[in-house]
Order: sequence, then C-alpha cells, then structure tokens
Amino acid sequence: MNKIENEILIGERAKYASRNTTFINCTFKDGESPLKESRNIEVFNSSFNWKYPLWYCQDVIVDNTVWNETGRSGVWYTKRINITNSKILAPKQFRRCENVLLDNVTIPNALETMWSCTNVTIKNTKICGDYFGMNSSNIVLYNVNIDGNYCFDGGKNIVAKNCVFNSKDSFWNCENVLIEDSKLIGEYLAWNTKKIRFVRCEIESDQGLCYIDDLTLEDCSMHNTYLSFELCSNIYAKINTKIDSIKNPISGKIICKGYDELILDEKVINPNDTIIEVEKDV
Repeated sequence: MNKIENEILIGERAKYASRNTTFINCTFKDGESPLKESRNIEVFNSSFNWKYPLWYCQDVIVDNTVWNETGRSGVWYTKRINITNSKILAPKQFRRCENVLLDNVTIPNALETMWSCTNVTIKNTKICGDYFGMNSSNIVLYNVNIDGNYCFDGGKNIVAKNCVFNSKDSFWNCENVLIEDSKLIGEYLAWNTKKIRFVRCEIESDQGLCYIDDLTLEDCSMHNTYLSFELCSNIYAKINTKIDSIKNPISGKIICKGYDELILDEKVINPNDTIIEVEKDV
C-alpha cells in the first residue's frame, strides 16, 4: 500500500482515483470530491471538511475519522465500505451504496441518511435525524439507537436486535422485518407494512400497528398504545400486558392480559375473523 501521512489536502479532486493507498492523520479541506473514484483505500485518524469525499469508491476502510458539518453528502454510489470508531457530523450521507458496515459510529445529524442502500450492517451506533434508511434493503442492526422520525420508510429485509427506536412513523411501507429485544417509541408504528415480527419488544405507540398484513408479536409489552391493530390481517399477537385499545382488526389472534377499549365495527370488519383472548395471571 502507498502511504500518505500528516498532509492537508486542498482543492477539488485532491486525490482523485487513488489506488491501494493509506491516508493517516490527513485533513481533506476546501475542495469537493477529494477521493472520488478511488479503489482499495484506507483512511485513519483523518477528517473530511468538504463535500462529496467518497463518491463512486470501492473497497474502503475508515477508522477514527470525522466528517465535519461541511463534509455533507459524503458517501454516495460506493461499494464495500467499513467505517469504525468515527463521527459523521454532516447530513445526507450514504446514498445508493452497497455493502456498508458501521461499527461504533456517531451520527448526530443523520437527516436523509442511508437512502436506497443495500447490504447494510450497523452496530453499536447512535443516530439522530429524520428519514434515516429510506428505501434501503438487507439491513442488520445490533445495539443501535435511532432518535428521529420516519426511519426505514420503504425498507425491506430488516433485522434489528437490542435497539431503541424513538421515531414517529417508523417502519412504514416495509416488507419482511424482524425486531428482537428492542424498544420502540413513537406514533403510528409500522403502517402499511407486510410481514413484520416483534419478539420480546417494548412498544409505546399511539395508533401503532395498523394497516399491516402478516403481523406477529411474541412476548411483547404494549404501553400507551391506543387504537392498535386497525385493519391488520393475519395477526398473531402474544402480549404480556393489558392493551389500551384495539380497533377493527381484520383477522388473526390476539392474546393479552386485557384491554380498556375494544372497537369492532361490523360495517368495516367481520368480528368473528379475529380471536381476542384474555389471559389471566396465574
């Protein structure tokens, strides 16, 4: 590998189309697209201070590096990029990328980030910003905290474990989602989604879990969740708490510790198509 150390790199496309190069303690400053079209590069202990640093790249390793606020729209159309122990302070990162790994990364301004990406793994990461993960697919999340509305709208093939989602309208229009041992807070959870499964999750969502086909909840708790299950079909829900209210489920089975309100409007659904079973404490 070629090695570039302790340099301030200035100007548009400063190291355009680099090959087999390691950058150590470098500052990419005052110039767009400094590493555009690069292949097999490593970036350590460095900072990106201007727009579009890693577009159309392949086989990239980044560690202990900062994207400052002016380094926005930093990683687009890139394949096979691993980012560890880093901070991304700029919005609109990661568009149409493939094979992305983030581990121990902080993204405090994640507005419109990780859009239309595929094969994404995120671990031990904190994310804050609206519209994270829109239209992305084949996603694995472990120990991830997302604070921002509308995350993963239009996502497909998502697995999340030990995560916290503080997000209004999260997981809308999704398909094939598994969430385990996680906490979800926010209104209107998972509307218009197909095949979503929650296992040992804590859910707090006003009018959450509506307009879903193939909805599974296993050993979950629900708090402050009103008007749930509206027009959901193929439900299997095993809830370990009382449910505040249930409204017009289409079909399936709901097992819970009780409910405060049950709305079954025969003009809208056939009440006989859903079994609602109250399980008494032993």
